[in-house]
Amino acid sequence: MISIVKKKNKISRELLSKIEWACKFSSIELEQQMVIEGCLRIIEHTNLAYVEPHRVIIKDCLYLFFNEHDYFYVKDLRTKYPLSKLQEYIARH
Repeated sequence: MISIVKKKNKISRELLSKIEWACKFSSIELEQQMVIEGCLRIIEHTNLAYVEPHRVIIKDCLYLFFNEHDYFYVKDLRTKYPLSKLQEYIARH
């Protein structure tokens, strides 16, 4: 039987402050329920693991973030955008 272990992955304070800053400059109030922390999923007795991204909903759009990562994703993991452009992206959409 396959057993999957799920471990919480707290969003880093630095990343959260960058997201809050981008929202503040776009005149958007970031609510705590709009931030869903990711987790680490490990399949026991294997070397397989998956890091689930942190999900943030801003203006009805899903943004994906990883700790210690200089990029963010929108809706899925196909296209990455520099974290420095987050405020511009939020303002456009």
